[in-house]
Order: sequence, then structure tokens, then C-alpha cells
Amino acid sequence: MTKLSASAFSDVQQETLRAIAGAMIPPCEESGLPGANDAAIVSDILASTGRDTAVLIGILDALHSAAGGNLDALRSAGPGSFLATFRSESPALAGVLELAIAQCYYRDDRVLRVIGMEPRPPFPKGYEIEEGDWSLLDPVRARGKIYRDADEGRAP
Repeated sequence: MTKLSASAFSDVQQETLRAIAGAMIPPCEESGLPGANDAAIVSDILASTGRDTAVLIGILDALHSAAGGNLDALRSAGPGSFLATFRSESPALAGVLELAIAQCYYRDDRVLRVIGMEPRPPFPKGYEIEEGDWSLLDPVRARGKIYRDADEGRAP
């Protein structure tokens, strides 16, 4: 993902994002988890939007306008809220916003530590994955080949 400057976002857009991120993933004092509206996490979101920057700016502007500029109205993700309505009416756009927030939240070192993961890249050490039931792949294997080999159809 391309890193961009947070300067692509206005102060209003940044505050709107902070309000939405906090509604989506609020802090949990019991477990010591920060909310997604934590300054470091919001900075990471703003710097990591890459090709979605223009879409996110549009989403933030639309939600800010829909709430009449009232950030308190955006701090709720419950039923009947602006965010719930937005999610049901524009699931694809909501997905872009949710992904931007969640991916940065779950790569924050503090969050990783609390959920029991070592804050490090997955490679080169990798992660242990519990052995699963390989028979779940039987329907896929039974389906047969659904692709064409790269050299098929080429002239010799």
C-alpha cells in the first residue's frame, strides 16, 4: 500500500474519521485496548489510504454532511445511526472505510500484544497455524481442473 501524507485530508475530514473510527472500535479500558480513534492509529490510517484516498475523502465528506457537521452523531454505530444507515445503503463504500480502519487498528503493536500476538511482520518467522481438517478440500478437488496451463494454446 502506498504511503501518503495525511495532508490529503482536511482537518474536518480527519476529525470525521476519528469520530467514525472511535464508533467502529471504541477503546476498552478493561483489556487496555486503544480505540481506533487513538492518535497513532488515526495517523496510520491517514498515511495508509493509498489508492483509496479519493474514495475515503468522498465518504468522509458525505457522512459529515449527512450528520449536519455534528460529530457526536457520528460517534455512534448503533441501530438507526448515520453509520448504520450508511452501511446498509452503501455496503461497498462502507467496506472501504471499515477496511481502512480495521487494517490499521489490527497492525498496531499495542493491539497485537493484547490479543496475544507478537508485534512483528509475519515473515520470515511465520506463524503457527493449527492443523485443520483436509477433507474440507475434497469438494474442490472433486471439481477438477478449472484453469488452463500457461503453455496450452501456444504455437510450438
